[in-house]
Amino acid sequence: MKSFREELWFELPARRGFVNVTGRLESCLQKSGIQEGLLLCNAMHITASVFINDDEQGLHDDLERWLEKLAPEKPHSQYRHNVGEDNADAHLKRTIMGREVVVAVTGGRLDLGPWEQVFYGEFDGKRRKRVLVKIVGE
Repeated sequence: MKSFREELWFELPARRGFVNVTGRLESCLQKSGIQEGLLLCNAMHITASVFINDDEQGLHDDLERWLEKLAPEKPHSQYRHNVGEDNADAHLKRTIMGREVVVAVTGGRLDLGPWEQVFYGEFDGKRRKRVLVKIVGE
């Protein structure tokens, strides 16, 4: 069995945002040479996420509003974590959206559904963060 590892780096200029990383994962898969196996993609920071959904701006707006209702950023004083920090909401949003995705690799391609795309979700941006891509298979 072969394995491949690569790190993707992000530094979003805003506190929150979503980035479609499907194309970057496809590039990693091509570099790996793996035809059948699994691709793991996970955020290596506790205030960022990797998830699968539709690449549709209205949905992204809905996700942003929904997450902000569930874990509003302000007032910062509402969170016990925010002693010397102001990102407790980002930790909660990451928990909701998830740490990683695993995608099947079939015939040298990501085996995604017709509308599925992989996204990096940032909830406490303006600094450099990394995402791990690990591909195993034959």
